[in-house]
Amino acid sequence: MREGRAAVAARRDREFDAFVAGAGGRLLRTALLLTCDAAAAEQLLTLSLASTYATWDRLGGDDPYDLARQELVARFARSSRRHRRAHDGVLGRLTPRERLVVVLRLHEGFAEEQAAAALGLSADRVRAVCARAVAALCARPRGAP
Repeated sequence: MREGRAAVAARRDREFDAFVAGAGGRLLRTALLLTCDAAAAEQLLTLSLASTYATWDRLGGDDPYDLARQELVARFARSSRRHRRAHDGVLGRLTPRERLVVVLRLHEGFAEEQAAAALGLSADRVRAVCARAVAALCARPRGAP
């Protein structure tokens, strides 16, 4: 027998709730690293998860974490003007693009080619941005002995 709409919706809700319970913390950490601001990170994550939920039934065999992370990255990239330079934390010294590349490459473990494809850049550009960002992170802060 076919499942009723209510049963399908209940199953989808349970699956999504389980996904958020398991992956929400890591996605929030990624959002925090990108935005350097707790409120902005929560808003970014909420919007990304809402979009992921809306497409949940069309996932097929795709990994929901990858979809949610792609949505998070795309939303951050589109709104990066609002996140010019953060003032908090070590990553706050970086531009939004530098933070995005560093988070994808070093936190999420993307290869240069994967990061390039996700960001619409060349692998050489990703390599250059990452090298510049890491150099900036390793440099001593102004006024430090």
